[in-house]
Amino acid sequence: MSSFNKVINDTKPVLVDFTAEWCGPCQTMNPIIKQLANEFGEKVRIIKVDIDKNQAAARAFNISGVPTFIIFKSGNILWRKSGVIPFSELKDTLIGYC
Repeated sequence: MSSFNKVINDTKPVLVDFTAEWCGPCQTMNPIIKQLANEFGEKVRIIKVDIDKNQAAARAFNISGVPTFIIFKSGNILWRKSGVIPFSELKDTLIGYC
């Protein structure tokens, strides 16, 4: 959890994808997340957190469903949304925080 806290305290935006291997909608989001990573490069850090393997992080942020996306900057939650999100919506959201 300490390495996770270090990551979300970065001064650039961090998109955290809370996910699970068994989650169909999470699998749907994988190519969208990869496309975002390619578009934003070093401007945004994108990490995946498997809720089954990182239960402490899931509890700390009250993750009750996956996929759940949270954008952090300097340790603050700037945006949060659950479910399948279209590429254009996620991209526009991230642009607003860069």
